[in-house]
Amino acid sequence: QVQLVESGGGLVQPGGSLRLSCAASESILSIPFMAWYRQVPGKQRELVASIPISGATNYAGSVKGRFSISRDNAKNTVFLQMNSLHSEDTAIYYCYGRKGILGSWGQGTQVTVSS
Repeated sequence: QVQLVESGGGLVQPGGSLRLSCAASESILSIPFMAWYRQVPGKQRELVASIPISGATNYAGSVKGRFSISRDNAKNTVFLQMNSLHSEDTAIYYCYGRKGILGSWGQGTQVTVSS
C-alpha cells in the first residue's frame, strides 16, 4: 500500500498563502487518482481538490480560484498551492491516493488561518 506524507502546514494570516506537499513512497504515475481533503472537528472530511493521472483537476466550490493542485511526477509529489486564505480554510489537510479499489491516506497537516 502506498505511503503518503504531507508537509507544509502551519499558521498563516488571512489573505496569506501556503503550499502543501504530499510525498508518495512510489511513483505517482502508478497512482491514477490523487487528491487533497480537509477536516475540521465535528465535521465530515471534505474533498478540496483532485488530480487524476489525466491531469483534469477538480475543485470544491469554496476554494476554486484560490487553490491549485498539481503533480510533479519526477518528485513523486502532489502539491496544493493555497492563496487568499480565509479563516474558514482552517483544518487538517489530508493527502489521498487511490490505486484501483485501494485508497491510502496521509497523516494530515494542520493549517491554521488566523491573525
